[in-house]
Amino acid sequence: MFLSLRTEVEEALEGALAELEYPTDDLGIEEPPEDVESVLASSVAFRLASEAGAPPPRVAGQVADAIDVDELTYVSEIRTQGPYLNFLPSDAYFAETLAAGTEETYGSLADRDTSLVVEHTSANPTGPVHVGRARNPIIGDAVANLLDFAGYDVSRHYYVNDAGRQMAVFTWAYETFDEADLESDPERDRIEYDLVRYYRKGNRFLENASEAEVEAAEAEIDSIMQGLEAGDEETYERVSEVVDQVLSGMKTCLGRLPAEFDEFVKETRFMRDGSTDDVVSRLEDLDDAVYEEEAWQLDLESFGIEKNLVFLRSDGTSLYPTRDLAHHEWKFDNYDQAVTVLGEDHKLQARQINATLELLGNDTDQLEQVLYSYVNLPEGKMSTRRGTGVDVDDLLDEAIDRAREEVETRLDDRIRDDDLDEDDIERIAHQVGIGAVRYDIVSKQPTKAITFEWERALDFEAQSAPYVQYVHARCCGILEEAGFDVEAGEFPEADVDADLLETPAERALLETIARLPAVVDEAADDLEPHQIATYTREFADRFNAFYRECPVLADDVDPDRREARLALVATSKHTVANALSILGVAAPRSM
Repeated sequence: MFLSLRTEVEEALEGALAELEYPTDDLGIEEPPEDVESVLASSVAFRLASEAGAPPPRVAGQVADAIDVDELTYVSEIRTQGPYLNFLPSDAYFAETLAAGTEETYGSLADRDTSLVVEHTSANPTGPVHVGRARNPIIGDAVANLLDFAGYDVSRHYYVNDAGRQMAVFTWAYETFDEADLESDPERDRIEYDLVRYYRKGNRFLENASEAEVEAAEAEIDSIMQGLEAGDEETYERVSEVVDQVLSGMKTCLGRLPAEFDEFVKETRFMRDGSTDDVVSRLEDLDDAVYEEEAWQLDLESFGIEKNLVFLRSDGTSLYPTRDLAHHEWKFDNYDQAVTVLGEDHKLQARQINATLELLGNDTDQLEQVLYSYVNLPEGKMSTRRGTGVDVDDLLDEAIDRAREEVETRLDDRIRDDDLDEDDIERIAHQVGIGAVRYDIVSKQPTKAITFEWERALDFEAQSAPYVQYVHARCCGILEEAGFDVEAGEFPEADVDADLLETPAERALLETIARLPAVVDEAADDLEPHQIATYTREFADRFNAFYRECPVLADDVDPDRREARLALVATSKHTVANALSILGVAAPRSM
């Protein structure tokens, strides 16, 4: 309803300003501070004061008088406060919010008839997913969820680097060494943990072997790269044997988050179909192409980029950026828009790709990037563990363990009378633990570096995932106590008297619920899922105030008011569940 009210306010202001013969290009619409009773405000009087030759408060009064509130549906009153016009919501606004919110899809926007591909994670298939990169699948998955909820037709892609030197080294090592040559056991019983040992062995060999041994190894590695470049089927199958096995284990890890993909797009695809060769040929024809330091490069100084883009080696092999250009042109051919989630260390490369795509004649308005900083870990058993680093699996295991301990310590304080068995506790530990990780990471602005802290992430009382998840569990508890089978999708009817929801706590909760579609719309436009996390914290505060002040099932509650409040609880349940689903955080039925 917030979007409908905003549209109504915009149209009313435009009509009033036109009637007063004032320009209508800037309406000054904004959300007022929390202590102001209105839902929307306008500061347009500031802008018009000099033109009107009157102080802003007087102009605000003129504009308010020019609007016939009786003709508005969602605005009950316009109050001026100094230079501001404040628009107060009507009973219809609250009633329609309650009715809309009882739909399980509440908050989702209409189909935009726009196809969009979100590429994220794309970690090289050389071994387990490292925790430093955990922000990519979490942010990427949330961005994809957000855009899907906002009405886009979203495809989730993982771009597989299966053609670079790393994969040639990996393939050579896998074919060269035996299990007996490896120096350690796998850290986990999963394929990528097994095979990464070959990759590490190969790199140690290249660093420490004799000059003749390294020369022979490098010759084989070069032949693999040349074979891929030439589209040799046997070479492709050799590399794919390693890539596909490692990728299968990485998929299992990412599925725990969960982060799932519609397609794994291999970069060799664009070598095998000739599109990389086509890009190279077109790049060489550009006036900006230069041959320097035994490589073809693109001078991008005209775009303010000092570092050249190297696109072809002297031996005729392409580089990752070259193949990525072909990949992007394929996206442009198949989708209306493209979004790529990248670590901050790829910022220069992203600028180079954008500039080069423009030089190749592409409309780069189709492409947007979300850049993120990395996740650091505080001192603790994970950050100090001996080995090559901390993997996402380690982070998730510890999250589940800590959540389980927290849930078990709270068993005696639960007010619900549903007994939790071991399976229930394990389910809740997974939902809360993994939810805490995802929420803590996605709730921060991506460009800010963060340090993950367990005490904050798993704090049931603070504004964390468990704090918000508990609101959903509380809604389910109230509805189940009232006799509704929530698990089976049974909820109160929306046909209630919303006018009975008249207390400040009820109205504040309804106002917050009404804003979800608008928050989704703005967050999708900005590609900022952390706006949804901010919304969930505000929503949880509002619901908890309602829960404290407005009994739902108490014996002395009037039956009609009880039904209205149950509808409000159902609306709250859908609202928080849908907001959490955008973030990829589970909404537990009980905690």
